[in-house]
Amino acid sequence: MPRSKRINVTGGVYHVITRGIERREIFKDDTDRKEFLSRLAASLTKTKSKCFAWVLMPNHIHLMLRTGSGSLSDVMRGLLTGYAVYFNKRHKRHGYLYQNRYKSVLCQEDSYFQELVRYIHLNPVRAKIVEGISGLDGYPWSGHAVIMGKYKNKWQSIDEVLAWFGNKSNEARKKYREFIEGGIGKKPAIDFNGGGLVRSAGGWIELIRSRNNRQYQKADERILGDTEFVNKMLQEAEERIVRQEFLRRQGWDLEKLTQKVCDVFNISAPDLRRKGKSNAISRAKMLFCYWGHDELGLSGRQIGDYLGISRQAVCNNIVKGAEFRGGEVKLTN
Repeated sequence: MPRSKRINVTGGVYHVITRGIERREIFKDDTDRKEFLSRLAASLTKTKSKCFAWVLMPNHIHLMLRTGSGSLSDVMRGLLTGYAVYFNKRHKRHGYLYQNRYKSVLCQEDSYFQELVRYIHLNPVRAKIVEGISGLDGYPWSGHAVIMGKYKNKWQSIDEVLAWFGNKSNEARKKYREFIEGGIGKKPAIDFNGGGLVRSAGGWIELIRSRNNRQYQKADERILGDTEFVNKMLQEAEERIVRQEFLRRQGWDLEKLTQKVCDVFNISAPDLRRKGKSNAISRAKMLFCYWGHDELGLSGRQIGDYLGISRQAVCNNIVKGAEFRGGEVKLTN
């Protein structure tokens, strides 16, 4: 069975989980943790995304993110790959660092925002790394201590979390702490590691076929929300994948995309692939990467191999190329 495509929603709130391969440690010491957070900060800034909650456990990571102009993949790709390269080099090891690809669950914000923040921030307590709420207040590798004012992170979105608990910061912080403490010793009422009712569509093609036959999914393991929210997100994702299939059937491939982008910027195909700091060529590469990724569904590796650039460069160009969205430049009419 093919693995499911991610549900990419601009401005969506996601619970992201990354685990070490064979449950091994992905952080050996505080130097590793600081390195990861530094890379997370850079990725959030670059993609204009927000982080509401986070925790670094010895062998896994939880993040609660709202995507910016790009997709969740734009946030995570460079972050995880870059950290893995750093970790292997520093600790003189080889091979994979993570267990498969990271898991992401798109969450219905109105229903699950507060509970997801609590679930993530209580991880050190449940794992007995710290004891009780007082221990969590001072734990430096969780977003909770930042919200409580013990530490400062410019990249962490604190105000939007506290706004759920009150209009005045001191009062909101007190209610937030009481809410977090109220979850200690209790089993989470919601499984935040997967969507509500887990059902497999057997890949996107089967999902589309079932939709065409009026067999609608009630839920999906990639989405956490009520039936209306799940169906809405699936419909939007389905429309995107159907468009990608349509464009491919219309003959849109790397060569045709190259010709389109070159026409827009009045450059030649060899220009697009050559290195240089020409403004026109740089902008052409941005648009090429964005259209290739978003419109045609091409992978970062496919685009990078074609242009002769790294996957990190592709990721950067996708984010910058998104600025063309909604403008006068369109792939097709």
